[in-house]
Amino acid sequence: MNRLTTSWGDFALTRFPEDPRNQLRAWDAADEYLLNHLAELGLDPDAGSVVVVGDRWGALVTALGERRPVQITDSFLGQQATRANLARAGVEDGAVRLLTTRDAVPERIDVLVVRVPKSLALLEDQLHRLAPALHADTVVVGGGMVKEIHTSTLKLFEQIVGPTRTSLAVKKARLIFATPDPGIARSGSPWPRQYVLDGDSGDGAGLTAVNHAGIFCAERLDIGTRFLLKHLPRRSGSERVLDLGCGNGIVGTAAAALNPDAEVVFVDESFPAVVSAEETFRANLGAERKAEFLVGDGTVSIPGGSIDLVLNNPPFHTHQSITDQTARRMFSGSKAVLRNGGELLVVGNRHLGYHQMLRRVFGNCQVVAGDPKFVVLRAVKRG
Repeated sequence: MNRLTTSWGDFALTRFPEDPRNQLRAWDAADEYLLNHLAELGLDPDAGSVVVVGDRWGALVTALGERRPVQITDSFLGQQATRANLARAGVEDGAVRLLTTRDAVPERIDVLVVRVPKSLALLEDQLHRLAPALHADTVVVGGGMVKEIHTSTLKLFEQIVGPTRTSLAVKKARLIFATPDPGIARSGSPWPRQYVLDGDSGDGAGLTAVNHAGIFCAERLDIGTRFLLKHLPRRSGSERVLDLGCGNGIVGTAAAALNPDAEVVFVDESFPAVVSAEETFRANLGAERKAEFLVGDGTVSIPGGSIDLVLNNPPFHTHQSITDQTARRMFSGSKAVLRNGGELLVVGNRHLGYHQMLRRVFGNCQVVAGDPKFVVLRAVKRG
């Protein structure tokens, strides 16, 4: 646990799930810069509605708790971290309204704080959804690390909000100031988008992938997932399949198409990812086919010993930080939810060393397929 000290107060903050081995902070210099600027503005408690978008672990709304802000996030884990950090800071229950990117935005926004996301598409979609709630006097300030703010970032603010300028860099962070222009003609968000998988996609060829803004590889299918689709097991009979970290759900949908008797459970911590997965599944297999779609922390909400096959393409980064923590938790969680004899199928870059991790968790690991860049690994839960 680390402490963030600002003119708003001193706060003990953690990421979620809490792990004493994880030394990554729950804020960065961009969050500090934003909070210092907002303090200089002297936000009156009665100044109107304050909306915070993209607050990664709740540092911003925890500090601004007395101003009763609204947080909008695409991340279940980020939302859970926010709840814990607010409680730890003693912020009154209900003082901060927690919304997801799938919820309706407030009708009027007087102060909009945007923590620039890694995904330009997510920023585009968010600004389109928020713009109708802005008025000529709305204070709009964005923030991010210098490496996260590009000409394309500023162009989106300019096109969707209004005239835009930037601050000087402080500790490799920069602020964005936009003046709302109610006269801007907006075409509306271009998201969600969809594409049809080509013949190089193995058992996914011909399937339609639906992608909401901000999900992994929303523009086109990543090569790791393509490689996994080429090596999906051909199974039959009644079984439960878990698409863990499902993204747009194309892997689980392909598995369901291969086995009409399978019931697939789609899980992701991203709210737009789970919406994408459900729309992908329905677009290909119809409304009557049975499946589950869960937003949550990996396998936490899935009963132990209830799954026959787990399909997984684990992320190896969280925001800008490279880490194997998520993969480790996914592998351990997979073992917990698998039945005896159940299998975990994982795709990953060769250099990540997942085979060693799987042997520690399962006691076994088999290479199913490989090429110079990727490897598909199989681990079995033994009784």
